[in-house]
Amino acid sequence: MKENEIYCDWAATALFDKEIMENALKTQIECNGNPSSAHEFGHRAKKILEESRKKAARALGVNEKSIFFTSGGTESNHLVITNLLLRPNKGSIVISNIEHPAIREMAENMKKCGWKVISCKCDSNGIVRSESVIKAIEDDTALVCVMAVNNEVGSIQPIYEIADALVEKCKGRKKPKFHVDCVQAAGKIPLDLSHKGIDSASFSAHKIGGSRGIGILYISDNAQESFLKGGGQENGIRSGTENLFGIVTMAESLEKYFFKSEKDEFYKRYEKQKAYSAQFIDTLKQIPGFSLIPETRESFDERFSPWVIQCAINKIPGEVMVRALSEKGIYISTGSACSSRKMKRPILQAMGVKPELLEAGVRFSFGFATTESQMQTVAEQVKKIAAMF
Repeated sequence: MKENEIYCDWAATALFDKEIMENALKTQIECNGNPSSAHEFGHRAKKILEESRKKAARALGVNEKSIFFTSGGTESNHLVITNLLLRPNKGSIVISNIEHPAIREMAENMKKCGWKVISCKCDSNGIVRSESVIKAIEDDTALVCVMAVNNEVGSIQPIYEIADALVEKCKGRKKPKFHVDCVQAAGKIPLDLSHKGIDSASFSAHKIGGSRGIGILYISDNAQESFLKGGGQENGIRSGTENLFGIVTMAESLEKYFFKSEKDEFYKRYEKQKAYSAQFIDTLKQIPGFSLIPETRESFDERFSPWVIQCAINKIPGEVMVRALSEKGIYISTGSACSSRKMKRPILQAMGVKPELLEAGVRFSFGFATTESQMQTVAEQVKKIAAMF
């Protein structure tokens, strides 16, 4: 970034952690072998890969055998869903209606393969309640997908409550697998994968300072077979020559930024962000016609990630605000980068957001390098732009 630019689109992709990227590049240059090769050069690469797996597992607090490297969050989600195609009998899948397109669109494809997809509705705050999930599942439900943090409005989903409810509901019979998309949660909010009932989870390095094109699929019991076949890498879960550079960045990003509780180092930065975001919202509230999305967010602030703020200013289209700020060297978005070309707001529509706010909605998202001063500068620039309308 140039000195006078301010990046506020971290939910789309994080700024690279320079130290992590440089270390990974140095490692890749020094050891460019294929980890599957039988010779010494390949063995060195394999050692780095397995050391990274252990490092990632330690950070997440799980067994290293449950960690599988993939090309990113999307593939991690797809591996869990497409695995169902190996089942002899078709059934149903329950997904929340605020899932990322990586799950939402793949679920639509599963319909074409004979699977029933049941949409579990969120409330007006963008939160999926455990009661809603339990009401949605059927006797043949094989998979439930609910994300940990919504990428557009920042709502934190009660994944532990949902996991508990599924375990309780299914006593005496086979429980549907519970998959959690953790892409916007890792390194952003406290996260505990050891909670009983969470069967799998997806992660992406580029959301927390690592490189693009690398992710993790966590499988709690390591008992999944992959529908996609190939050379058998990653214990057959994800075939294809391993991205050693990316794997190193994935492991080091988790080691540096992932946190489970207030005992972890990065928790302090998380607490600071809460204060920064509260101040940011207070400044924007001075603008006539300003609305938080959801409008009740402040009443339920503990249920929202402080790193993502969706809001709108009446009569200023979101695309106009994005362009106006971009001209000032401030970069935000209207929502998910994966949906930006489609110009649709399915998440906000699922929440029942008013039509006028749908068009005006913009997303400010922040990360580890965002400063309090930068956020206040952004808020003041938004005020100046709004005053022109």
